[in-house]
Amino acid sequence: MYRKLALIAGGWLAVTALAAPSVEMQTNMGRIVIELDSEKAPKTVQNFVQYVDEGFYTGTVFHRVIPGFMIQGGGFTVEMAQKPAARKVQNEGKNGLKNERGTIAMARTADPHSASSQFFINHRDNAALNYPASDGWGYTVFGKVTQGMDVVDKIAGVATGSRSMHQNVPLEPVIIQSVKIITEKGKP
Repeated sequence: MYRKLALIAGGWLAVTALAAPSVEMQTNMGRIVIELDSEKAPKTVQNFVQYVDEGFYTGTVFHRVIPGFMIQGGGFTVEMAQKPAARKVQNEGKNGLKNERGTIAMARTADPHSASSQFFINHRDNAALNYPASDGWGYTVFGKVTQGMDVVDKIAGVATGSRSMHQNVPLEPVIIQSVKIITEKGKP
């Protein structure tokens, strides 16, 4: 019985690894394609994909942009109202993936298990964010940009300022118009 369960579980994991989805993020500055790593960050990818499927990201903005560091989005509207995010995900920062240029990671508070909908795309290598980081956890990387780093660079270069209590906010909104699961060429 245990052997059968192990075979079923192993088969499911293999299918999950092969089924690593890619998402297309359409912004008002261009298209970004991100390949998600469901093998190394299964809970995080599942959480992110659920928000994608719910249409949560449509109309949100990149609300924090720091060139040479990262661009952060997925939690605020154009009016800078924070969208309520129903779910949080356990930190998977110990998965071996690194916060390198072009990777996507979960944003969080000081609580390592507080990540919900917000994410950031690393604009450069950010080793200080890797597991174990100064807090013993780090920031969970769960994919990488495969197309559109020029768009990420363009977003990182926008003029920013302060808006209410927020700093590094683009003066002209960088809007996430849609995020959807796609199938890239050469993939099932």
